[in-house]
Amino acid sequence: MRSNFDRQLAQLSKELIEMGSLCEEAISIVNKALAEGDVSVREKTLQLDEEIDGMEHTIEGRCLKLMLQQQPVARDLRQISAAIKMITDMERIGDQANDIAEIISFLGGRTGAECAHIGEMGKTVIDMVTKSVDAFIKNDEKAAQEVIDLDDLVDRNFLKVKQELIDMITNNRSDGEYALDLLMISKYYERIGDHASNIAEWVVFSITGFHKGVEEI
Repeated sequence: MRSNFDRQLAQLSKELIEMGSLCEEAISIVNKALAEGDVSVREKTLQLDEEIDGMEHTIEGRCLKLMLQQQPVARDLRQISAAIKMITDMERIGDQANDIAEIISFLGGRTGAECAHIGEMGKTVIDMVTKSVDAFIKNDEKAAQEVIDLDDLVDRNFLKVKQELIDMITNNRSDGEYALDLLMISKYYERIGDHASNIAEWVVFSITGFHKGVEEI
């Protein structure tokens, strides 16, 4: 019985890695598209978003099946509960990468190069998503905390982006619409950072049993 349960948990971990990789790919694609002014990026992210949605349903079903059939307790229950929470944040990451792609398609080939820190935000959130899922697989509380700490860097860069865009509009009012588009993109990056941080917090919960607003399990 336990060996079958362990196999199911291993499959769950494999699927989480796959879903996390799809999220990472989606963010990487939009970050590259913004740097290159690739207005066709929406076609790629739409497909990835559908795959991410499909993975969410698959993993959710597996988690519910494990909880109903195996009635896990302690660490096993925390791991499965954390996985259910994590996939919700991953699904939102896929949605927001797609939202960024939609805005890029309206930029008319202009890139984000005129806003120095927006690309840095993209790189950081990619790193956060990758590390948060890796921390879950490796049961690495320290790595999860590093992801949570990185969210402060994303927030600082978001403030820098806003100042850069204010300066841009001040110097050239005709760039107002372009600046607003970049502001929306940076806001989506900031939200992706929040979701990655949420994932990391659930990793900590799966290891320690502690999460803000949740009773210890």
